[in-house]
Amino acid sequence: MPPAKDEGRAALIAGLGCYTIWGLFPIYMHALGAAGVSPLEITAERTVWALLWAAGLVLAARRTTELKQVLSEPRTLGLLLGSSLLIGINWLLYVIAVNSGRTLEASLGYYINPLLNMAAGALFFRERIDRIGLSAIALAAIGVAVQTAAVGHPPLLSLGLAVSFCGYGLIRKQVNADAQTGLFVETAILSVPAIAYVVWLQKTGAGHFGDGVWTTVLLLCAGPLTVAPLALFAWAARRLPLVALGFLQFIAPTLQFFVGVASGEAFTPLRALAFGFIWIGAAVFAFGAWRRTRRLAIA
Repeated sequence: MPPAKDEGRAALIAGLGCYTIWGLFPIYMHALGAAGVSPLEITAERTVWALLWAAGLVLAARRTTELKQVLSEPRTLGLLLGSSLLIGINWLLYVIAVNSGRTLEASLGYYINPLLNMAAGALFFRERIDRIGLSAIALAAIGVAVQTAAVGHPPLLSLGLAVSFCGYGLIRKQVNADAQTGLFVETAILSVPAIAYVVWLQKTGAGHFGDGVWTTVLLLCAGPLTVAPLALFAWAARRLPLVALGFLQFIAPTLQFFVGVASGEAFTPLRALAFGFIWIGAAVFAFGAWRRTRRLAIA
């Protein structure tokens, strides 16, 4: 097989791998929740161990020169401060959603996210949205409205996850740093309060690190489970066409959805209708991405 095809297949496997890890992440969160670890402690421990793995990734990728450059640029550091706050909020909201029995709401948020990205691109970067894109956004909006009726209140967790991750993407779009370097700086910023909180928990006897082999191993796994899919995504994104990434990004919320249903979360007919609109919107979005790619190929 030619090298280009080998690389393309490897990139596809890497993309499938990263979105599969993200999609099955709720199983890991459930295990930590069952061990009595609170969402805030999970987020703090995740930040601490992700920092070590992110540092290793920067060294392995030989990005130390770029890291020094980023640290010397006040504007870049300011942007990464904003992105670190948003990804920290996103991580915390995600754990709260999963460990409070609302994985379906988390899934909904990540289905909405690419559609929200499209709207944000038009608003902040003057990117044009065609009729297919507008239809996808409208279907997602209807899905959110139906979900509001299904649960009796606006799906704030879903919207919070979608908005925080969308905001994170908007900021990172303007940061002159690659994924590995950016993640290291972000986790370094977040690790200041995270380390202080973990140390305080351990000193007061409320921390769970060292509280049994299983719980300790689970907490240690937070580092690679955070950094590995990002590394896979960064590698795949440079080698896969955008339309392929457009399809792959829906793997994660789909797997999250199945985990939520398998966990016994309520899936009423009205909630099914809400997801129906979201799924149709996602399909329309993917079709639009495919059609744009076909036009570029023909041109």
